[in-house]
Amino acid sequence: MDSAKKHRHCTNKFVDVANKLQEEGYEKELISAAMMAASGIYVTNVAAGNAGGLEPSGVNKAVTFYRQTLEQVQTSKREQSANDSTENNGVNDKL
Repeated sequence: MDSAKKHRHCTNKFVDVANKLQEEGYEKELISAAMMAASGIYVTNVAAGNAGGLEPSGVNKAVTFYRQTLEQVQTSKREQSANDSTENNGVNDKL
């Protein structure tokens, strides 16, 4: 499995967990905040180990990475939306 496929697989696993939590009745905003906190904990452990913490420069690097990732996600969503609109001749059949 190539790197992009592995990334997509891992991403989809996290989304699956979030969807299951929503099905259990948890609010989307709470799930999103919890996933963000978990990601912050994980990125800190990856960079600094279980007992360490990030220096301000490390926090800035993580924030930059999150920003770039979020921007990539938004670009992909806009492209997918445009493709969906083209395929449906501009008609939203998901109402």
